[in-house]
Order: sequence, then C-alpha cells, then structure tokens
Amino acid sequence: MAGELSPIDKAKFVAAKRAADFVEDGMRVGLGTGSTAAWLVRCLGEMVRDDGLKIRGVPTSTRTAELARDVGIEVISLDEARWLDLTIDGADEFDGDLNLIKGGGGALLQEKVVATASDQMIVIADIGKEVENLGAFPLPVELIPFGWQTTQALIEEMLISMDVLGRNATLRMNGDTPFITDEGNYILDLHLHRIGNPRQMALVMNQMPGVVENGLFIDICDKVIIGYGDGRVELRDINEGTVEHDRLDFVESDNLFTDLAE
Repeated sequence: MAGELSPIDKAKFVAAKRAADFVEDGMRVGLGTGSTAAWLVRCLGEMVRDDGLKIRGVPTSTRTAELARDVGIEVISLDEARWLDLTIDGADEFDGDLNLIKGGGGALLQEKVVATASDQMIVIADIGKEVENLGAFPLPVELIPFGWQTTQALIEEMLISMDVLGRNATLRMNGDTPFITDEGNYILDLHLHRIGNPRQMALVMNQMPGVVENGLFIDICDKVIIGYGDGRVELRDINEGTVEHDRLDFVESDNLFTDLAE
C-alpha cells in the first residue's frame, strides 16, 4: 500500500500522481522508462480502468510497453502516433535550467526521440535528483557495437578538452556480457563528476562516429514535478517561470502500486 512505501517511493508516487493530472482524454502520451515512470503508468492505468480515460501511449522501452498493456493502456508506436501531446518521464539528474541526464535504465535513445516528438515534456522525480551541476550521475552514451573500443578511445580523448572533473569511461555490463539496448547497441557510462558545459558536451558527443545518442537532454524538459517523502509536490515550469506547491494524501487502501516498490 502507498502508506507502507519508503519515503523515496512515496516521493516518486506523489510526483507521478500529480503528473497524471496533465493527461487528458484523447491524448497521445509518451510513457517513460524507469521506476518513477512506472508509477506514472500505473496511475494512468487506474484512470483508464476507473475513470474511463481514453489515451494512446507510446512507450520508450519494451518493459514500459509490457507494463502499459498490463494496466489497460492502449499502446501504439511513434510512427502510428506521428506526434505526441505530452511525454512524462523520469530523470537521473536535473539542474536549475531543467537540463537532464537520462539513460540509467538504458532507454535513452527511445526516450529522447519520444520526448522531442512531443508538444510538452514533464519530468517526474524525487528531490534527490536535483543537482547544482550535472555529472554526478554517470553520463550514458549509446554506441554501435562495431568498433566500440575505438569509439571509447575517441571519447576519452575528446574529454581532455571538456570542462569535466573526471574522464573514466566504462562499458555497461549485464553480468558477464555487455548490456544491450532495445536497438541492439552498447552503452558507455562516462564518470565525469561535473559537466561544466552540458550543451557543448551534447553537441560534440553526437558528432563522433560510432555514437548513436547521449543522455544529456538539453532544452527538452518543460516542467519538472518534484516529489517529497511526506506527500509534498513542487511543480516548476521553465517556460512560465513559475513554481507551485501542493500536497497529496496517501490512501492506505491504494494497493495498485504494491509491486512497484523498488
């Protein structure tokens, strides 16, 4: 039950619950990947089941697609949707300008494609994801498997000229084998500690042969909804320059989310 969740899961839950208020009947909605986005999918599934909400969801990973179907959301491809009204997703980090690091779950490519094909992107996160400077969370970079070690060497050489505090790059593993994305690519995690110029980093990174996409989301997020463990939520709108505060009550009987506590 929601009342039995840890403070961090309560924070994720209330952020997702508040974000669900932005979803309206008939919308085409991008559905993010990760533990916080999973709360959102369950919230929307409850609205579909109990309130008759009619939406079409475009998932950013196979696991999000499976969850969406499980809770009764109609799933379509981005090609079918063509354009989205709204995307709601989590983030591994966000700064004061609502720039993000995403890709901890390995779905950064689909997440960025879906987010940029939307009229609006809302990020849902617990307060622990806010940072003064991006980079404490390792920056994921999606690579094609062919020549990946050469690509890694080029990236490490490029980092020498970047305003970062670290330059260690590690191939993401799944046990004894490389982690494989939904598109069949590898992920290199860059341990930079602080990124002084995220915009420059994103532009330079994507010009390198072998790099498919990077986890820096610059000027893509419109709103962030920050959840707290006591039920408070904060809504920041980067376009309007506004900040709103609210509080959501936990319903002890709300057992829809019991299996999502992570």
